[in-house]
This record gives sequence, structure tokens and C-alpha cells, in this order.
Amino acid sequence: MTEVRVPVGPDGAARPSGTPCWVSLMVHGLAATQEFYGALFGWEFRPGPRQLGPYVRALLDGREVAGIGQLPPDRHLPVAWTPYLTSDDADLTAELVRHCGGTVGVGPLDAAEAARLAIASDPSGAVFGVWQAQEHRGATVTDVPGAPAWHELLTRDAPVVAKFYRTVFGYEEEPAVSSGPDGLDHITLHIKGRPVAGIHGVGNALPRDRGPHWLTYFRVVDTDEAVSRVSDLGGRLLAPPHDTVHGRVATVADPEGAVFSLVHGVR
Repeated sequence: MTEVRVPVGPDGAARPSGTPCWVSLMVHGLAATQEFYGALFGWEFRPGPRQLGPYVRALLDGREVAGIGQLPPDRHLPVAWTPYLTSDDADLTAELVRHCGGTVGVGPLDAAEAARLAIASDPSGAVFGVWQAQEHRGATVTDVPGAPAWHELLTRDAPVVAKFYRTVFGYEEEPAVSSGPDGLDHITLHIKGRPVAGIHGVGNALPRDRGPHWLTYFRVVDTDEAVSRVSDLGGRLLAPPHDTVHGRVATVADPEGAVFSLVHGVR
């Protein structure tokens, strides 16, 4: 196995274990998906590791922001953006996932020289990745227009699921679970005092066709304009643009149904 390296963020600082460091999407039509996101976010693409099939890395101004792979024709899996959380030891993290009631569906395995990774799900069924950096240390740019800005888990019972993630990744405890304006639970996961991801307990308000899942927010210059572009490119609007304390947000789906959010403003 290749020498392990500490994952670093865009500023060159080390990413502590549990920090979201990469996001990927597995689709049926790789070329069409590249066209969609290239037109929406200005991404360019170059080949990446192919252990799981054809795969490309998305570049924004020459810097890596995400990955897109192609599903085998006989695999009818949900098409969804998946965040990867850093780990100092992917094998140990996988064992912790199982011990805490989660499931490991893929790996841990080496993706060429890039990373040792696993794809897992928490006890509620929400899918996430585990990323132990080797040659590839994750996204080299975040929270700028065209790049991921935030990741939030939508689930039924936030406190129960938060305990799983705290145990597996060591997120810091919050003094209390705060109730947002919608009367539902909002928990922010911190590492070394810095917020890195959120958990939103929505009870029975989850879409009927989707269980608990992670939602990636991509930064845009203008949320309303980006929504219009999504529609022009064959995507769908799921939740119209609205103002929040974190900025103007909308939720959309790409032509294959992968759901993501668009946000303009300061988190």
C-alpha cells in the first residue's frame, strides 16, 4: 500500500479526520453528465482512477473539486452526490462504522495511488464515503462559485444519527440540539471548534422516494440565474430559491436525478 499522507485543505492546512474532503457522483451517462455540470459550473475534466469503472475528476480553473464515475449498465443504483470524510485509517474507520450499526458497502480498497477509500452508510441508511489520502488529498478548492460549499445530512432523528458520527469520526459535542425556525432539529458537527458539516432532522418530512441522505451545497454567483440554467440544461427545480441565514438557497436535480443545492451568500 502507498505511503499514507495527511489530507490537506485548499489553504495547505491539514484536514483533521472527519472533515469532508471530496464529493463524487456515479451516473449512467458519463458524457452527458459532464456536459451538464461543465455548462452549469464551468468544470473541465480529466481521467481519474478506474477501479470502479470510467471515472473523471472535475476541475475548476485547473483545481480539482469533484469526481464523476460511470455505473456499470447492470447496476441500477440511486444516482446521488456522495461526500467523503477524511480518515487517518480507512480500515479502522470501516470497523467503527460496522461496530456502531452502520454498513460498509464497498472497500476499504486502494483507488490506484490516489487514496484508500470505503463507501458506507450510517444506521439510518444515508450513504457517505471514507477517504484515507495517499497521492490524492481531496479537493483543492472549496466554497467558491462552482465548488462544494457545505454538506448536510437530512435524516429523521438528528440526535440519534449524530451520536453515530461523533463516535466514528470524533466530532465535538454541542451543548444542546437547537431547534430551527421550522421546529426541527439542526446540529452542526465541529472539529477543533470549526463547523464542517450539518445534520438536519426532518422527521417524516423526507421525500417518499428518498430515505435519509447527504445533500451537497454548491456555491454559485446568483442562485436564481443558476436555477434557470439548470432547467435549460435538462435538470429540475425541487425547492425554489429562498433566503436563509446562510444565503439564498435552492434545491435542484440533474438530468439523471442527482439532488444538490445551490447557495449564494456567506455561510
